[in-house]
Amino acid sequence: MLNLGRSASSNKAPAHLVQDDDASPDHLSGPLTQGREFVWSNRDFSRVQTLIYKHAGISLHDGKHAMVYSRLSRRLRETGHESFASYLDWLESINDGPEWQEFVNALTTNLTAFFREQHHFEILSQHLRSHKPGGNGWKVWCSAASTGEEPYSILMTAVESLGASTSFQLTASDIDSRVLETASRGVYRAESVKGVSTERLHRFILRGRSGNSGMVRIKPELRQMVDFINVNLIAGDWPFRETFDVVFCRNVMIYFDAPTQRRVLERIHQVLKPGGLLFVGHAENFSDARDLFALKGKTVYERQ
Repeated sequence: MLNLGRSASSNKAPAHLVQDDDASPDHLSGPLTQGREFVWSNRDFSRVQTLIYKHAGISLHDGKHAMVYSRLSRRLRETGHESFASYLDWLESINDGPEWQEFVNALTTNLTAFFREQHHFEILSQHLRSHKPGGNGWKVWCSAASTGEEPYSILMTAVESLGASTSFQLTASDIDSRVLETASRGVYRAESVKGVSTERLHRFILRGRSGNSGMVRIKPELRQMVDFINVNLIAGDWPFRETFDVVFCRNVMIYFDAPTQRRVLERIHQVLKPGGLLFVGHAENFSDARDLFALKGKTVYERQ
């Protein structure tokens, strides 16, 4: 889940600092004034806000100067740039090259856990048991897969509810390519599964031995049930040819402003079957989108 410092939803792009860098000594920055390796100004931060908003729809909070400086400094070192101005000029000049992915990866933090917001998986289980899918079986999309804990929790719930031989296809996506690599491997530290029941541990998870002690791995039969793909929720055409029965889009919308939220909700509406369920985060409320979704349970919506 993206965690960039939540900004309040509004009808405009992220607020930028309008005070000129030279106007206030309190906002001057650079290696001499703050002991930093690279000069860092309000203008640099404002440009980063604009670029991440345009490329990923993320409204970056004004209070995240230190985080942005720290994470993007690594990109300057790796690309050989001596200033943020030079790096950002170069980034804009290459349009949609691979460095854009590195830029987004650097500015996104993924917070997740197995069976986070447990009530969602109970509702999912009830829905799977009480409804029949279309002719090609269940199709579910997890749109913020992060390092994989959420999609694997969905799969464990599906197998428990429907049986191992059921036709269940999960597509799990994220904007961050690096976390998807972790997700596809399905290898985690043992402490990450402390909240998983003993029965589920035995059924779905392998414990490492010898040199892999302290690590766990999702069993192959579960990993084979999911396709991990890179998807930017606000960019281009989504690569889906069929609609979904269920969509998980949890703890993502809070980092979008109101117009971006609406656009993403409209697109989810297009790829979700009528009567399909949309699971969202505990801090997300879409009561102003009643024409698209009706509240069905705690942070669970039904497609209209």
